Amino acid sequence: MPQCRSWKTFLTMMHWSMSRQSSWVQLAGHQGNFQVSKGGEVLKLYSEVEANCLDCLMRDPLRPFVPQYHGLVTRGELCYIRLEDLLSGLKRPVIMDCKMGVRTYQEDELIKARVKAPLRSDMYQKMVKMDPSAPSAEEHAQKGVTKWRYLQWRDSTSSTSTLGFRIEGVMVGVKAREGTALFMFIKTQVTEALLYFTRSQLDTLVSSQLLQYLYASVWMIDFGKTTPLPDSRELRHNVPWSEGSREDGYLIGLSPLLQHKLI
Repeated sequence: MPQCRSWKTFLTMMHWSMSRQSSWVQLAGHQGNFQVSKGGEVLKLYSEVEANCLDCLMRDPLRPFVPQYHGLVTRGELCYIRLEDLLSGLKRPVIMDCKMGVRTYQEDELIKARVKAPLRSDMYQKMVKMDPSAPSAEEHAQKGVTKWRYLQWRDSTSSTSTLGFRIEGVMVGVKAREGTALFMFIKTQVTEALLYFTRSQLDTLVSSQLLQYLYASVWMIDFGKTTPLPDSRELRHNVPWSEGSREDGYLIGLSPLLQHKLI
């Protein structure tokens, strides 16, 4: 890790070289959504929901933990969000992509699934690849699953359901380690991934050094599904989700990372 400055984690926005960019964007799952820009920025394909959220976050107490939002720009026929490149200037970044919270699907997706959600053959294939026994007999016959069914299955087979977060991928130098989330269910498995991330520095995981290793280098990203509550309610973020509560359990996942409860 560079000694001249703390490294900054921005998992989907790779910008230190074209060859590394393609490999990291694939790991983060957003290939094709980004364009390289100049002046310490990256361009992300426009989403009205995400642009509105980023605009609000620029005036929010969480501002220090999100990339700087510079507005919009058009390239050809496409519109892009201009964002701070948090990896700019780093030669050997060490990056970890985590999904926070006890669920990764929206409640609206559950409602739509009960009405008539389209079947996704791509998600069915992903499920079968990881566990051929996961789809039901009906899903096997249809060769498709709903998006909500797939996302629910992903949560139930990962530490999302047990720890309140899951590790999607880790990158050390130019070596990407992906596909770590599914079936990483218990603390020891998550600890193994954290040891890979910290280059086997066990003392970092069992002491306050973990906070020093991460602090000021943690960023909240990907706000494409982040919308205001439909009413005046406030979320607690530290309680389990139940249908209709809209709770996400974000703080449930953050707690073990900050309090070193993974060893």
